[in-house]
Amino acid sequence: MVTVNTKPFDEWFETLKDASTFQWQTKDFEKARRFTEVLTTDADPIVGQTPREAIWTKNKATLYRYQPNKPKTHKVPILMIYALINKAYILDLYPGNSLIESLTNAGHDVYLLDWGTAGYEDRHMKIEDYIEDYMPRAAKKVLKHSGADELTMFGYCMGGTMTAVFTALYNDILPIRNLVLMTTPIDFANAGMYSNWLNKESFQLDKLVDTLGNIPFEMIDSGNKLLSPISNSVGTYVSLADRIDNDNAVLTWKLMQKWLNDGVPFPGESYRQWIRDFYQENKLVNDELEIRGKKVLLSNIKANLLNICAMRDNIVQPEQIAALNRKVSSKVNVLHEVQTGHVSVTTGRRAVTEIHPYIEQWIGTNSK
Repeated sequence: MVTVNTKPFDEWFETLKDASTFQWQTKDFEKARRFTEVLTTDADPIVGQTPREAIWTKNKATLYRYQPNKPKTHKVPILMIYALINKAYILDLYPGNSLIESLTNAGHDVYLLDWGTAGYEDRHMKIEDYIEDYMPRAAKKVLKHSGADELTMFGYCMGGTMTAVFTALYNDILPIRNLVLMTTPIDFANAGMYSNWLNKESFQLDKLVDTLGNIPFEMIDSGNKLLSPISNSVGTYVSLADRIDNDNAVLTWKLMQKWLNDGVPFPGESYRQWIRDFYQENKLVNDELEIRGKKVLLSNIKANLLNICAMRDNIVQPEQIAALNRKVSSKVNVLHEVQTGHVSVTTGRRAVTEIHPYIEQWIGTNSK
């Protein structure tokens, strides 16, 4: 019987195994170190980098005009309206990931009405105050500043609801040619979990507003996160850890976390009106909403309509959005469904490669 001395091979194998383990441990340690840096010491990314100038202000609100990156090739300016919560720079998040940048790059003249940050002194501001005292003046300023005869109104989320109300009231007064809305709730009959949480019989709306004045952003944010509690808490950090070697993925994560945690207070009386008139009593779609004594009829909207619905939205249900297309009198009446969520409709890979170009082309086609 021949005996083979395997000791040299065994030692060699153990050396390889140890080296592999050391390499794995080193790589794992580097990932952990980078993960810790992102959460603790990395600087926040700089958002909203598209050049702009302030052309009008009122109270906390500022009307910005964005500088085109090429000569203006479209004669109809775009006036963007965002919600009273969170910050509007989600529309201009980062170079290469910005709806506003993509529009200016295509030669559109873009304006944004930024509501700013409400203070305690703004607690009596109602939604109708913003719609009647701010939006008409901003629209007229855009027309004057641009030298245009018509304009495109653009609204996102709650800002879209306000823009739809404004257009219904002013479509025969101001030359509103196009109305573009993204993830905009119109019908609140079935608002998902919000219908349960904000139930008129159990939700103490008046007590909340009367006690707090303005509604803190953290309170609203907590409710939004409860729509998907695991992914919005542990899940977001798991996602970061999984992609910690990808610099672009890390940047995107940091950008979204900055925006998601950078909210503003909701003016108290606006919140009361928003919850009662829209969520609890569903006045808008039922032609029962009144703004300073004027009835809001969505059938008065005659502007060309592009209504964008995110099919994976857990904040605004698709049916809440689609209801508008059945109410308006627009000859050009488009409901455009996209396979994104509430925020990824405007930022991220699919937004940049598919949705931004679609919006730009639709506005361009309907502004000739």
